[in-house]
Amino acid sequence: MGSEDVDAARVTVHECSVVDDELVTAMAALVPQLSSSSSPPDAAVLGAIVDSPACHLLVARGEDGGILGSLTLVVFPIPTGVRAWIEDVVVDGDARGLGVGAALNSHALDLARQLGAKTVDLTSRPSREAANRLYQRLGFEARETNVYRFTFDR
Repeated sequence: MGSEDVDAARVTVHECSVVDDELVTAMAALVPQLSSSSSPPDAAVLGAIVDSPACHLLVARGEDGGILGSLTLVVFPIPTGVRAWIEDVVVDGDARGLGVGAALNSHALDLARQLGAKTVDLTSRPSREAANRLYQRLGFEARETNVYRFTFDR
């Protein structure tokens, strides 16, 4: 068992079912570590995520109960089967390397399987080398595909 596995045993992951001040505060600290161009979600936005039947907002907690990271699993039916996407994975800078990302992703994969997903996709910038190594260790494989994005004017 590697050191990451030992540390991961100290991390618990659960799905958020309510939005409280602790969650809003944690997301206000985590989201800027994920994206410099996105504002942290307020309670109303988090409520819409938590209330969505397609979204599963997962949080990881350390031994002291504090939130160390989060991940959003989106599961949806399409004509070719149930699919899932992992989005907005973020681990607090002080908790990186402790197995938090592995715990979040493993929980998301288990949940996606339980919900009938045939596949789980995610994207990760090449510059996020540690995250990309983690995804490969977990069994994700790079796909030969083009990812396109359309951005609406704001």
